[in-house]
Amino acid sequence: MSLFGLGRNTAKTFRPKKNTPVGAKGLQLKRHIDATLGQGNLLEAVRLPPGEDIQEWLAVNTVDFYNAISVLYGTLAEFCTERNCEVMSAGSKYEYLWADGVKYKKPVRLSAPEYVDKLFDWIEDQIDDPSVFPGQFGEPFPPNFMEVVRTIFKRLFRVYAHIYHSHFKQVCSLGEEAHLNTCFKHFIFFVRHFDLVEEKELAPLSELIEQFLAGKMNSIR
Repeated sequence: MSLFGLGRNTAKTFRPKKNTPVGAKGLQLKRHIDATLGQGNLLEAVRLPPGEDIQEWLAVNTVDFYNAISVLYGTLAEFCTERNCEVMSAGSKYEYLWADGVKYKKPVRLSAPEYVDKLFDWIEDQIDDPSVFPGQFGEPFPPNFMEVVRTIFKRLFRVYAHIYHSHFKQVCSLGEEAHLNTCFKHFIFFVRHFDLVEEKELAPLSELIEQFLAGKMNSIR
């Protein structure tokens, strides 16, 4: 599921969960992800299964990560409001401006809930566009597919960064810290494995990422 803008009534807080792309093949890949995650094997869960197409793998995982972060963010709707989060930020050093190249050609400052609302709208537009995310196995992906995927993951990271910097106390009060950490660790392993987000973009959570990666290295020694 994903989230509508915060500060609206709770009936509109969540959107329907986005479906897995590329038809039956996508469902097969999704079952592989769920099975490996169910075993607690994050390293195996991010790897491209033997013989599979990397674009199909990226498409299925992109939708999966989008659904996961939107559910997490949705639980914080009552805390992340235009009053409490006047700008979309990750601590005092990092502020994010919104631009989509269409309605917002020049970057603009938005509150965190406004930013995330527009971000989720934009991601859903990409996922729902069959010329970007093909709905059937075997249909061609566009030449700019990797560029779109990288932009989606870069912007999804910003939601995680905002949650950790602005709402971690609320996450802990809800008893969701373990789930948040697992989701983010899976996210980081994936973007690192496929080089989807530049290091400078990951800076707001660099210390946490280093801890996760150190744990990863320990687990495979």
